[in-house]
Amino acid sequence: MSLEQVISEYGLVGLALGAGLEGETVVIIGGLMTHRGILPFWPAVVAAATGSFLADQLFFLLGRRFRGHRFVRRFQRRPAFARALAAFDKYPVSFVFAFRFLYGLRTVSPLAIGTTRLSARKFLAINAAAAIVWALIFVTIGHWFGQAIEAEFGRIKSAEHLIGVALAAATILGIAVMLVRRNTKIKSSKTDS
Repeated sequence: MSLEQVISEYGLVGLALGAGLEGETVVIIGGLMTHRGILPFWPAVVAAATGSFLADQLFFLLGRRFRGHRFVRRFQRRPAFARALAAFDKYPVSFVFAFRFLYGLRTVSPLAIGTTRLSARKFLAINAAAAIVWALIFVTIGHWFGQAIEAEFGRIKSAEHLIGVALAAATILGIAVMLVRRNTKIKSSKTDS
């Protein structure tokens, strides 16, 4: 069963579960479904935010409650755990807000933050705000990309086509940014010489 079929069959509940378990891909598909009129836009944002919020709260509480347990110690040996703690130490509030946007740190970060001294109340408040912003951004991306692609190419046959186009566009954008940065570094090193 594809992600699109899960959301089609289970609606907002499927979107909430998918947002908590998988993340952006499911939420973008949910945005595409809002474009198609299968799901209502604002309830989709609420469902995605709720799923993401609850999953991150659960991992935070696991980190807090089971700091010394082998489950958490196994995660502590991962390089991503160390990166998450290092980023948290530098910018605690900003990192709590932004970790869900950082590839490779999304799942391990709330667990790592749970092992710190950050209060559960503060994490809850920041996590709630971040989940809402995150859900709004990714549902909107799915909604807008669906609208733009359908306007350009006609009806999208599946969410996989949308995701493929979005990934190709992101790759091209990433390469362009990397080339611009490289050229800027080269020019600045020549002027420093």
